[in-house]
Amino acid sequence: MAEPSQGSPWLSIIGLGEEGIAGLSPAAAERLSAASLIFGGARHLALARSLLRGEAHPWPSPFSIAPVLAARGQAVAVLASGDPMLHGVGATLLRAIPPTEALVLPAPSAFSLAAARLGWPLAEVTTLSLHARPQEALRPHLHPGARLLVLTSDATSPAALAAMLTADGFGDSPVTVFEALGGPQERIRTSAAAGFALAGIHPLNLLALEIAAGPSSRPIPRTPGLPDAAFEHDGQITKREIRAFTLSALAPLRGELLWDIGAGAGSVAIEWMLADSSLRAIAIEPRPDRAARIRRNALALGVPALRIVEGTAPAALANLPTPDVIFLGGGAADPGVMEAALAALPSAGRLVANAITLETEALLLARHATLGGELLRLAVSRAAPVGGMTGWRPAMPVTQWSWRKP
Repeated sequence: MAEPSQGSPWLSIIGLGEEGIAGLSPAAAERLSAASLIFGGARHLALARSLLRGEAHPWPSPFSIAPVLAARGQAVAVLASGDPMLHGVGATLLRAIPPTEALVLPAPSAFSLAAARLGWPLAEVTTLSLHARPQEALRPHLHPGARLLVLTSDATSPAALAAMLTADGFGDSPVTVFEALGGPQERIRTSAAAGFALAGIHPLNLLALEIAAGPSSRPIPRTPGLPDAAFEHDGQITKREIRAFTLSALAPLRGELLWDIGAGAGSVAIEWMLADSSLRAIAIEPRPDRAARIRRNALALGVPALRIVEGTAPAALANLPTPDVIFLGGGAADPGVMEAALAALPSAGRLVANAITLETEALLLARHATLGGELLRLAVSRAAPVGGMTGWRPAMPVTQWSWRKP
């Protein structure tokens, strides 16, 4: 096979539909035939076999793009499903090489095909991939009237997701299963989530969900300050109103990483991650029972990617990825914790610390005096029975120090 011409990208990333080479553009077919090396899944290589002139290589297991990078400079083609830049290998490859070295030739994505079959405007639909991801990540998107297109992992996923919808109070939601979209085996079937019993589902499938909320459903709101009852806890939790103020002070920005030190029930880290799908968090908690509780809360509230470190700060902070933001909700007065937190932050990193004890409050007052930042005192009262009447019962006031590192 010929080497790529001067100035031509050496790598072709070609999207392939279930119809195989019949759906390829002339440019894609030409680049595929000219490739000396072709990488792809076994299914893709079989679909394109009649056009292949070079050596075909199935992806290694476990998956790695290393063989592609090792062939850099040769005429290489990579086959992917649909649009390679949408939850595909194209995005992975172009994080490793400059985009000028590759030519991406997409086919319609499964999302586009499903939206076209349904007549759903794609811009008004939430698209998700749960391929090799916990299904609980669907939960933040379960709002009444929402339309979702969801890529799954295998033939068992539709039934498992339908069972979760039913258990969460969304059993009346129609679930449409698209199987082998765009190919000769394409099939479309619909069932309510409750009583879902579709059999013989093709492992290559996508779900369309129209969310119908029943009386027992508890959609997760978009704003911070979930009810305390939304979390399993033993009393060690940043209370709802204070949590809303705290999330405002933490001021999450896209892609940032939060350390939640002394996480308790994990409520702040969980609501941080609910603010945007790009946000990451690490919950550091010394007690094993509370760490296990954080994991259950993270799954129940749809952020299974929350990382939990079981250990005591400051020792537990060693070797963690550098945070953009740190929250100290517990243990701020423990020896070395504040110093380690301040040292871990990069320039322009942010820290928010809450105190309810006089000892921790004194520490925050001292830090404010020497480092600056913003100091607040938050007090909340709740209506409660007083004899046969109602009065205000004050909660413990919270002192909050917020600081940005120079």
